[in-house]
Amino acid sequence: MIVTLRNTNSAEVGSRLVSLRDEGGAVALGRVLTLVVRPDDEAASERAIRTANGASHEHPMRVIVVLPDEEEGPAGLDAEIRVGGHAGASEVVVLRPRGGAGRDPGSLVMALLLPDAPIVTWWPSTPPDKPAQDPLGAMAQRRISESVRTPDPIATLHRLRSGYTPGDTDLAWGALTLWRALLAAAVDESPAEEITAAMVTGAEGNPSVELLGAWLRVSIGCHVTVEYSGEGGMRGVVLERPSGPISLQRPEGSTVATLIRPDRPDQAVNLPRRNTENTLMEELRRLDPDLTYGRALTQGLAAPQQV
Repeated sequence: MIVTLRNTNSAEVGSRLVSLRDEGGAVALGRVLTLVVRPDDEAASERAIRTANGASHEHPMRVIVVLPDEEEGPAGLDAEIRVGGHAGASEVVVLRPRGGAGRDPGSLVMALLLPDAPIVTWWPSTPPDKPAQDPLGAMAQRRISESVRTPDPIATLHRLRSGYTPGDTDLAWGALTLWRALLAAAVDESPAEEITAAMVTGAEGNPSVELLGAWLRVSIGCHVTVEYSGEGGMRGVVLERPSGPISLQRPEGSTVATLIRPDRPDQAVNLPRRNTENTLMEELRRLDPDLTYGRALTQGLAAPQQV
């Protein structure tokens, strides 16, 4: 069900939400968090809503989408409420301010937040340089960027590094979870040897490639080289050791990677590219700061001239 409200305000939207919930028999206490979404335009808004609806089956939530203010015309607010089949296991509110009514987006959102529930803010297109200082980011425990959607993802990572505050994260980091787990497990196997160097290969401009290199620099402390190859995402990692390299390689377009180690048979491992829904679900599982991401971003990211 989609309900459209014209020339409304946040209080009226909240009251209509309550009546729709009562009419539909939904339980408000089933919502575990509020996800505030700040897209750049309608296309990004619809894409984010579809993703959030999928993620809501693991994390039932209220989704509040705040579109940019249409500065022309008299001040006002239009809103859209989506429940039932149009909202997955969530409640979706889309706010469309105009005429300057959205200059303080925090005031539009405040009356719609779930009481005593965590708040997560997500920028599905262009994040602010300092997410924690943004009006919608300042109210959140976690702040999620999606640098891969920006015109220059690597430059976006460097801006986010300069403005990093614990609680910030990026969906490009969640895309690396399986890679990091496999590499950590391989390094823990005997023989216990120092990693002397590493090489990461992947698509140019993909922020996950740069973040994996940054993670290796911080976690292993060795020299890491990033080389670009193909399109899409990650291609492979080689960790150099005295007894021989550990290599994890995934051919372009494949969902299966090969783990190669000295004196062991090659091992095929399932390593699909993770979609936005999966990475969003992962980020919503933890509401405490991801300090590993913070160290990788602030301490391990290559200098701009090296990227």
